[in-house]
Amino acid sequence: MNTQTTTPPSSATPPSSTSHPSSTTHQTAGPDPARVQEFAAGLLGTLTAGSTALMVSIGHRTGLFDSLAGLPPSTSAQLAAAAGLHERYVREWLGAMTTARVVVHDPVDDSYRLPVEHAAVLTRAAGANNLASVMRFLPLLAQVEDEVVRCFEAGGGVPYASYRQFHDVMAEQSAQTNDQALIGRILPLVPGLRERLEAGARVADIGCGQGHAVNLLARAFPASELVGYDFSADAVAVARAEAREWGLTNARFEVRDVTSLDGAGTFELITAFDAIHDQAHPATVLEQVAAHLVDDGVFLMVDMHAASNVDANLDLPWAPYLYTVSTMHCMTVSLSLGGDGLGTAWGTELALQMLAEAGFGDVRVERLPEDFINSYYVATK
Repeated sequence: MNTQTTTPPSSATPPSSTSHPSSTTHQTAGPDPARVQEFAAGLLGTLTAGSTALMVSIGHRTGLFDSLAGLPPSTSAQLAAAAGLHERYVREWLGAMTTARVVVHDPVDDSYRLPVEHAAVLTRAAGANNLASVMRFLPLLAQVEDEVVRCFEAGGGVPYASYRQFHDVMAEQSAQTNDQALIGRILPLVPGLRERLEAGARVADIGCGQGHAVNLLARAFPASELVGYDFSADAVAVARAEAREWGLTNARFEVRDVTSLDGAGTFELITAFDAIHDQAHPATVLEQVAAHLVDDGVFLMVDMHAASNVDANLDLPWAPYLYTVSTMHCMTVSLSLGGDGLGTAWGTELALQMLAEAGFGDVRVERLPEDFINSYYVATK
């Protein structure tokens, strides 16, 4: 593919200095050629970065990064054999990764290696630091581009059913953080919570997805009773299967629209992991959470770290990603349900306002170094 950038001719002239001051004709200077070139170069960099992201996603899904990290410098044939993949595809992938400076190539023996510093954020062994898994969102979202474009023209939204593998990708993301931090780092954000769970407490997880967090808590605190709610029957089926596999008797899962928790009883702890901004009617959900907490109960809400004002997000490195995910998934899914379309980047300010309006009188916002993209809201009535 031949990509060409056209620069305006240098002979473009500014407004005439002889124009009469009272003239009603408004003349403007043409674009600055240097600034055009600078911006075009940036867009080409974006194209390159997007292409790299797609190939990083493939490297994660095929296990190529994991295989390469465990090998000495290897040829494409050796890597393909170790990973159980076709060499021709592996060789082309290595070309992309080499020119993107992700993988290092030795032309003397035609071998490739993954620097240990890169492996620290590209392999499954990296746990919550594995950024390769995050890249999976881009090809996933690209699948619905045509549907989203139609929504720009006709309104409405794109339903969950259009997103193949979405719950799998989300489950992998949350599991990386929760396996590493849920018990030892996240729960201690709430003083005394661990002791309450050890003694036995009722816990609900809103928008539980495939339920891994619920199952982790149920296994760690057998005296507590836990329930996960999600409106995806497929996700709930996966959650139930894991609970059976682990032999858990204190975890259950229910297909439910959480805009109503009628009949659910009250809970000492309610959690929501990156789920509130996706809801069709998030304010109603928050009101339901407050109504079904015991008086000294805790709502632990994990959601995207951002500001509510777009200008305040200019220096947030991942802000374009948040607005993209919102446009391509979170906002549009909500709108497909006739919802409010809150969006991924609803931001701390609006989150605090909505929590207060729902009945939470005390809210703390915490951060964890191992989870750069989220804020942790500890809310009580």
